[in-house]
Amino acid sequence: MTESHHLAAETLSLAYGDRLVVEGLDLQLPAGAVTAIVGANGCGKSTLLRALARLLPARSGRVVLDDSDIRTRPTKEVARILGLLPQSPVAPEGIAVADLVGRGRHPHQRALARWNAKDDAAVADALAATGTADLADRALDELSGGQRQRVWIAMALAQETDILLLDEPTTFLDVAHQVEILDLIRDLNDDNGTTIVMVLHDMNMAARYADHLVALSSGRIVAAGAPSDVITSQMIREVFGVDCQVIEDPVSGAPLVLPRGRHRIRPTATGAGATGGPR
Repeated sequence: MTESHHLAAETLSLAYGDRLVVEGLDLQLPAGAVTAIVGANGCGKSTLLRALARLLPARSGRVVLDDSDIRTRPTKEVARILGLLPQSPVAPEGIAVADLVGRGRHPHQRALARWNAKDDAAVADALAATGTADLADRALDELSGGQRQRVWIAMALAQETDILLLDEPTTFLDVAHQVEILDLIRDLNDDNGTTIVMVLHDMNMAARYADHLVALSSGRIVAAGAPSDVITSQMIREVFGVDCQVIEDPVSGAPLVLPRGRHRIRPTATGAGATGGPR
């Protein structure tokens, strides 16, 4: 199990130049849980994640890591606690999978120190955990989208951090690979106690896989808590501007969002339909 560290934001405001994106945001991220941040495009989800990873300075307020301002902590120390997988990571052309995953060990290496057995073990464990050990000698460019995403997650795992931030880890993946990646993320939390914070577009996937859900709109938190408490038709309307019905997912028991849209689908002749009452 990983060591428990705590990450939070206090009255945090973020901006790009003169454009304020997040204003006065307070956020507590439960340690040892999976948190999903959801919201419409441009609401500040990825901006918030970058600030939590210390890549974007605060206009005001602060990000707090274990009761101290994250910007006062040494860079390598933060990198040993917190890892970030951005939405569109870039790798050198032709790099082999094992070499890419090995780059996750950089925060643990000191000046002039050689690669050692602990580094080998961390890379091997990360490859095994993500099911990519058989791809170790392959070039990243040769892999499918789902395979590449698992390799990038392996690199983040090799960093051996207690907190893992993932920006849109299922973007551009078909539904089979989305489920594969989210199952992997859930396993990492269940097996290692890793605190995971991920930005997701798919509300139903967020509801199924997250313990804690944060709904953003225009840089402010509309609701935060357990998915069953947060996901209501009123919240969906406020955050996404969509009328919907929320029922119980017959597979997972989590809330399931059914957008109404302008066009109605006629019921089948058998009258089959979803179960569960509206919320």
